[in-house]
Amino acid sequence: MPELQVVVLAAGKGTRMKSALPKVLHPIAGRALLGHVIAAAQALNPTRIVVVYGHGGEAVPQAFAGSAVDFVIQEPQLGTGHAVQQAMPKLSKDGITLVLYGDVPLISPATLKPVIEGAAGGMSVLTVELADPTGYGRIVRDAAGKVQRIVEQKDADAPTRAIREINTGIIAAPSARLAAWLGRLGNDNAQREYYLTDVIAMAVAEGVAVHTAQPSSEWEVLGVNSRDQLALLERVWQRENANRLMAAGVSLADPARIDVRGELSCGTDVSIDVGCVFEGKVEIGADVVVGPNCVIKDSVIETGTRIAAFSHFENAHVGPDNRIGPYARLRPGAKLARDVHVGNFVEIKASTLADGAKANHLAYLGDSEIGQRVNIGAGTITCNYDGANKHKTIIEDDAFIGSDSQLVAPVRVGRGATLGAGTTLTRDAPAEQLTVSRAKQMSVPGWKRPTKKK
Repeated sequence: MPELQVVVLAAGKGTRMKSALPKVLHPIAGRALLGHVIAAAQALNPTRIVVVYGHGGEAVPQAFAGSAVDFVIQEPQLGTGHAVQQAMPKLSKDGITLVLYGDVPLISPATLKPVIEGAAGGMSVLTVELADPTGYGRIVRDAAGKVQRIVEQKDADAPTRAIREINTGIIAAPSARLAAWLGRLGNDNAQREYYLTDVIAMAVAEGVAVHTAQPSSEWEVLGVNSRDQLALLERVWQRENANRLMAAGVSLADPARIDVRGELSCGTDVSIDVGCVFEGKVEIGADVVVGPNCVIKDSVIETGTRIAAFSHFENAHVGPDNRIGPYARLRPGAKLARDVHVGNFVEIKASTLADGAKANHLAYLGDSEIGQRVNIGAGTITCNYDGANKHKTIIEDDAFIGSDSQLVAPVRVGRGATLGAGTTLTRDAPAEQLTVSRAKQMSVPGWKRPTKKK
């Protein structure tokens, strides 16, 4: 294959989005529209990628800082041909240049490969037939079926507007030829712009073969110009991803009610209920059950774990055969070993729970090391923050923490120790002993509850 260069046009204002955010930075599946396009381009192993931006100023290049992508500004915006002209000084005259669009996010590398291959013997255009082609440039062919030119909607007569084959805007051409054609573009048209599509007629005039390719699905070439179109492509992407998950052996209660906003990998016989959201990089082992309305971000869930409804995970590592939720929250640094039980309204942060540990109700465990078979009673908290610094709580194996206890860190509970309910622990509790801090219970004769004054 010849050397490949990619130009991504991303200068559009996106007026219909009604947003201060540049259109190409609006997300689908947790990634900016432009991010999807750059990822597809990178999968083709080009020697360089140049993004042409305009509206939104430096927000666009700043969003992709460190991504090994070059950025050039188009100011003013004078059409697609003018946009590609801005990128040409960054490109080599060797090989092939592929032109993509920052607001056409679902294009796949598999669809782009035949476009690139077609350019090796001339130039290539990605086209598609639409039931309603209104608004798109039409592909005009001769009697032999060869492409002659592309006519934009505003410049088309009635017979041309009846053509259903449209230009997606995605083209590939030899870089040297493309540079020459761009230098000859004019703006004698309804919009007074320099159309990239005019290079097709120039190629035909020079006897350069114009090849066409088609996407496997129409949605690959749909663009985003409004929030309803953004929502439409979000659901398309999510449904396609749901299909991939099910094909890999994942059971989804409803494929229309799952959101993957990043990368989700699953083992066999995973079951995911409705309303679940997966963000960042999530790895789920075999035979895991995820209940409804859970949010899991940048976490690992190992084999055989059961997660009940409304549980939230972020940067957590959950070992095998755990029981989590409902309404549990695992924050960054939470690490659970095997057969750990974390119940309703339990929050864990920067803490490890060893095999068989249990915190079944209404607890907060922060900056802690919890040993094997430890039982954490309801209402227990580790007081890890003194207002300036964080401190650690260590609870050794087989300890029993009574309900409504407060462990004021730094503090250690010895192996097999028991804390009586309601204990406020400010010093280490010795192993194999009962430690309590309650005052003596008493009753006050004659005491009356206050009444509301009239």
